[in-house]
Amino acid sequence: MMQIDAKNVKILREKTGAGMMDCKKALVEAEGNEAKAITILREKGLAAAARRSGRAANEGVIEAYIHLGGKVGVLVEVNCETDFVARNEEFRSFVRQICLQVAAANPQYMSKDDVPAEILNQERSILRAQALNEGKPEKIVEKIIEGRIEKFYKENCLLQQAYIRDQEITIKDLLAAIAAKIGENIVIRRFTRYVVGEDLVDEASGSEG
Repeated sequence: MMQIDAKNVKILREKTGAGMMDCKKALVEAEGNEAKAITILREKGLAAAARRSGRAANEGVIEAYIHLGGKVGVLVEVNCETDFVARNEEFRSFVRQICLQVAAANPQYMSKDDVPAEILNQERSILRAQALNEGKPEKIVEKIIEGRIEKFYKENCLLQQAYIRDQEITIKDLLAAIAAKIGENIVIRRFTRYVVGEDLVDEASGSEG
C-alpha cells in the first residue's frame, strides 16, 4: 500500500470537506495525485459534505447507553435533516458509537470552542508553572503551553478526541464521513455522562468544610 503523508490528507480534507479516512483512501487510489483524488471523492459523492454543514438538522434521535453493570450511563442527541435518515441503520450505528465514545473517553465539552475562557486561562497558568518548574527556557514556554493546550483539547473535547476504535481519526472526522456517506448534515447536539455516586462524592467532600 502506498504511503500517504498526513499533511496531504489534511489538505485534501480541507479542500473537499470529506472525512479523513475517505481522503486517505482517495489519495492511495490516485497514487498521491491530489486532482485525481478530488475527482474520486466527487464521483463517490463524498466531496460535498462541507456544503451540507449549513443546512438545518432538526430531526434525529436520543440514544441511551448503560455501561459497567449500570455504573456508567450516557445520553446522546444526534440530529439530521430528515426523519428518513433518523431511522437509517447506519445513522443509528453512528449514534451508538458516539455513546460508546462518551462512556469510554469522558469528554467534558463538545468542541474546543466550548471550553470556557476561565478554564483555558487556568489551564494555561498551570501549564506555564509546570514548564518553568521543568526548567524550560522562557522564550519557548509559550510554544510549549500551546502544544499542551492542544493535547488538553484532544483529551477533553468530543470532536477533537481520537476515535476509540481507530486512533488515527478524530470524532470530527468520523462525523464528516457519516455526513458524506448519508448525504445530510449531521450534528452531535449534546451529551451527558453519568457515573454512580460521582456527585454524591463531590457533595460529601464539599460539606466537610
